[in-house]
Amino acid sequence: MNWLNDNVNLLTLIGAAAIIILTVGVAGKYIKQMKTDKATGELTGDNWDGIGEYSNELPYGWSLAYVGTIVWGLWYFFMGYPLATFSQIGQYNDEVKDYTARFESKWANPDKETLMGMGEGVFLVQCAPCHGITGDGMGGKAADLTTWGSEEHIVNIVLKGSKGQGYALGEMPAGLLDKASATAVAAYIVQDLAKSGKSKHPELVAQGKALWATCGACHGMDGKGMGGSAPALVDYGKAQFVVDVLNRGKLGTIGQMPKFNDGRLTNIQKRAVGTYVDSLSSEE
Repeated sequence: MNWLNDNVNLLTLIGAAAIIILTVGVAGKYIKQMKTDKATGELTGDNWDGIGEYSNELPYGWSLAYVGTIVWGLWYFFMGYPLATFSQIGQYNDEVKDYTARFESKWANPDKETLMGMGEGVFLVQCAPCHGITGDGMGGKAADLTTWGSEEHIVNIVLKGSKGQGYALGEMPAGLLDKASATAVAAYIVQDLAKSGKSKHPELVAQGKALWATCGACHGMDGKGMGGSAPALVDYGKAQFVVDVLNRGKLGTIGQMPKFNDGRLTNIQKRAVGTYVDSLSSEE
C-alpha cells in the first residue's frame, strides 16, 4: 500500500513538516540575534533582582507562526480531517442504518407468530431485568404487565393515578373516580372506545360512556390523547399502546425506564414487544 495516498497520513506529514520548518527557522533567527544583537531599547520599568524587561514589540515570526497554526487547525478540522474524510464512528452509524433498513424490509409484514417470537426475545433481554421474565413486575418493583391491556389495569390506574411519562397535560392524579365508576369507564374503554375486546361488564358500558367526560378532558372525547398531550386510549389493549410507552419511557419506582426511540429497537421490534406484552394479560 502506498501510504502517501492516505489522506490522513499525508495531512499528518504536511503538518509535521510545517512544524519542523517553522521551528528551525524561528530558532535559527533568534540564535543568530542572540549572537549579534545588543541589549538596547526602552525598559518596561519592571525589575526582578536587577533583571529588567524590554518593552519590545511582539516578534513578527512568532505572530505569523501563531496565526498560521490557528488557520491550519481550523482548515484541518473543518475541511481536511476529520469532518471531511473517513470516520470509524460514521462508518459504524452507516452500517447500523443499513442493517436496520434491511431488517425492517425483511420483516415488513410479519405474522403474529413471528411477532410473538421476536417480541419475547427482545422482552427477555430489554424488559425482563425490571419487569421479571413473566412480566409480573417482581413484587411491585416495576409495573405488572400481566394485567396490561385489561379492565383491571384501567381501574387500578384510575384509583392510584399515573405518572412518569412526561405528557404535556401533566400527571394523572389518584382518585378521580371511585371504584364503581372506574369499573364502568374501563368497560367503556375496552368495548367501545378502543374496541380491544368484549368487556367483562357489558352492562356498565353505557354508564362508563356517560362518565367519560371526566377522562375526556385530558384524553379527548375521542380518546386520541389531544394531539399527544395525554395517552391515546383508543390504542389501549393493542400493541401500539405499548409502543407509545416504549417511545416515551417512564419513571418508575426503581428508576427511569429509557426511551426506546433512540434506535436501539426498530419499529418492528417495538411492535413485536407490544404484541408479546399484550399476550401476558390474564384476560383474553
